[in-house]
Parts: sequence; structure tokens; C-alpha cells
Amino acid sequence: MAGVVLYTHDRFNGKFLLFALLIFTMGFMAEFTGVHTSWLFGSYVYGETLGIKLFSIPLMIGVNWFLLIYSTGVFMQRSRIKNTLLRITGGAVILVLLDLLIEPIATQFDYWHWTSGNIPIKNYTCWFLLSALMLFIFDEFKFKQQSIVASVLLFMQFIFFMALGTVN
Repeated sequence: MAGVVLYTHDRFNGKFLLFALLIFTMGFMAEFTGVHTSWLFGSYVYGETLGIKLFSIPLMIGVNWFLLIYSTGVFMQRSRIKNTLLRITGGAVILVLLDLLIEPIATQFDYWHWTSGNIPIKNYTCWFLLSALMLFIFDEFKFKQQSIVASVLLFMQFIFFMALGTVN
């Protein structure tokens, strides 16, 4: 998915690479803080499914944050909502809705596990706030309108986790 998004971005340049690296790093650091302090999302640990880890955080998590923010940012950009606050808030709500689908699946597939066994409400609150901040950054980069590929990726994430939810 990351390869397709990178390939289809209209202007693959230093500005885009800076954005990707910034979101990757912010997402990774948020997860690092979450896992090692329980401060952001609650108390959880990562399983083995998401691959190679650095400081107990799968590197894929930074990639996932980038893909989610980029695809949601492009989707909201394509929505033609002119009001920046509405675009950012709407995008953050979309990402929390996706997280509502992901969380029940995550433990079944060993993505991560909540140490209490329950998903804390602050997980969703922090998802909303962190997503809003990252979507603000996306908006500030002022990428020209991108291809529909990223929006399709976002839609496919919803389909994928809904399908997994019905199978299990």
C-alpha cells in the first residue's frame, strides 16, 4: 500500500518526503509514549504480527500512521470542504471510526493487546486528537489535489476490517 501511495503521489519531492517522515516519526513516537508510559492511549503492548520492532514498537506503525493520515487527508481534500476546521475534524472522526473497527480485531490477530483486556476511552480521545494534529500538518503542506488512489486505500481499510470483524 505504501508503495502504491508513494508511486501515485503527484509531486514526489523533498516536501512530500519531509511530510512522510514527519508523520512516520510523530506516529512512532506517540506509540512509543503510549506503550512505555500508558499516558496516551492506555496500557497496551504490541504482539508479533506487525513485524520488526524498535523499542518494542513495530516500525510498521509509523508507516500505518503515514498511510492513514495521508489517505484521510487526500479524501478530505477531495471532499471539497472549504473550511479547514471541518476538514480536519471530519478526517479525525473518520479515523476514530476506523479505529473502532480495528480495535476488536487487533487482539485476535496479535497486533496489540490491552493489559486490562478492555479498550480505554482515552484511546479514542487520543486517536482523535493525534489524528487532528497530523491532519492539520497535512493541510499545512498544501499538496495539490491528489489522485483518488489514497481515498480508495482509506475505503479499503474500512472494508478490510469490517470483513475481518464479520469473519471472527
